[in-house]
Amino acid sequence: MEIDDQIAACAGLVARGDPARFRAVMAAPVALRRMLFPLYAFNLEVARAPWVTKEPMIAEMRLQWWRDALDEIASGGRVRRHEVVTPLAAVLDAQGARDLDDLVAARRADIEGTAPADDDTLLRYIDRTSGTLLWTAARLAGATDAPAIRDAGLAQGLASYLKAVPDLVEKARNPLPPGEPHAVLERLARAGLAALDRLGQARIEPPARPVLLLLSDTRAELRAIAAHPGQSPALNPAMSRLRLAWASLRA
Repeated sequence: MEIDDQIAACAGLVARGDPARFRAVMAAPVALRRMLFPLYAFNLEVARAPWVTKEPMIAEMRLQWWRDALDEIASGGRVRRHEVVTPLAAVLDAQGARDLDDLVAARRADIEGTAPADDDTLLRYIDRTSGTLLWTAARLAGATDAPAIRDAGLAQGLASYLKAVPDLVEKARNPLPPGEPHAVLERLARAGLAALDRLGQARIEPPARPVLLLLSDTRAELRAIAAHPGQSPALNPAMSRLRLAWASLRA
């Protein structure tokens, strides 16, 4: 399979499994898409790994498979052939592979399924997953301000995580730190909004700005969660498209 076919396969995985991220990538320049689709397909596969089996040992093995693949990429040696790993190895450097290894390690918390001990524990998890993913993408695109990009990843990751809380509860998980759920949801949503405000003070290099198109709905989502905790934010699809179009014009 040629590399273009592999990137197309990654794009298909993202389109099916993460439509919002797919739309954001399609609004980015073509050159960036070639890097973002393998990276986001990797993230999708890793995020799924703890959920495709009820056997913790099998889930651990699935995550270890990805850690081994990243180690091959980081070492610069021979890399296993795989529809996601092969194009990922073509765009990822050693630092990125090491950073993403920590993302995979953080996903072990999804196997355990225990409630976060406190807000800081959950925020660290979001940073190690969403923050690391966005920082890797933005750094490869030319960004240098890691704290600002990690703030962006924290905000976007919190919005996604908080939207998923009802589904996680339905799956008998304990997704929130201790406390009255509505108060916790509002507090975490406001933490995400504060991260967005910090991002607004930063200067992101122009080549990396399209990576942040993923955040076009994030502020609206976090505001809706903070205002009505416990309710899934129902954004107007037309407004969502307009926000993405406006953000792509400004990128």
